[in-house]
Amino acid sequence: MSQISIILPTYNVEKYIARALESCINQTFKDIEIIVVDDLGNDKSIDIAKEYASKDDRIKIIYNEENLGTFASRNIGAFNAKSDFIMFLDPDDYLELNACELGFEKIKNVDMVVFDAYVHRVKFKKFYRFKQDEYYNKDDFLNFLLNQKHFCWSVWAKVYRKNLILKSFEYVDFKEKLCYGEDVLFNYINFILSESFFVSQECIYRYEFNENGRYENKNKEILWQNYEHKKRSNEIIQKLSLGLTSSKFCENMLEILGKEERGLEGRMKN
Repeated sequence: MSQISIILPTYNVEKYIARALESCINQTFKDIEIIVVDDLGNDKSIDIAKEYASKDDRIKIIYNEENLGTFASRNIGAFNAKSDFIMFLDPDDYLELNACELGFEKIKNVDMVVFDAYVHRVKFKKFYRFKQDEYYNKDDFLNFLLNQKHFCWSVWAKVYRKNLILKSFEYVDFKEKLCYGEDVLFNYINFILSESFFVSQECIYRYEFNENGRYENKNKEILWQNYEHKKRSNEIIQKLSLGLTSSKFCENMLEILGKEERGLEGRMKN
């Protein structure tokens, strides 16, 4: 059985997926499983993945029966993973070659590892800029989150325990169709279910801003869908927050999410 599963939710990324798969295949830590989840795009992404899979039996392809979006595709990948530990990679991004080695080393004694990442728009820059490596219990970690410039919503640059991801499906429909705000919902539940965390200054992930991606796209139809999905994600979180964690964290977090939702609404009016 592999030690770490890397899950790639895949939809119309033919320009990038070879680079993402190469970054997985060439990891210094070899005992991995690479799961490509086909979300029924209309380009050659899966043909490229099949070609790689024919040469490396660590690559597995799961085919959705219909287009389900990023949230469900990631969850389906996690549900089918054989490893105890899970990492996520968006196929238009890529991993540092020591990502799994560092992830496996750090996850052994905690429930979740949070790494830094490089983000690339004009040039690569550190994203979170964590000041030091540190272990946290849950309460201290939630306070730490509230004090970050960026709230660590992303599922990338993290290592999760599969058993806790499966437990999170008790709180949300794992096939909820979300393509925006899905990271927030996923991490909200997993933050609460985890008891111990390690935050690392190491950058293991290379995030590429994609002008055709959802976060950069200015198409009015996409912006409207983003707003609707964000609103749905926030509604689920608000319902869950009533019984899952401290009122202080929920109050602050819901305020942050509300601002983000209003920001999306404002973009549609411009």
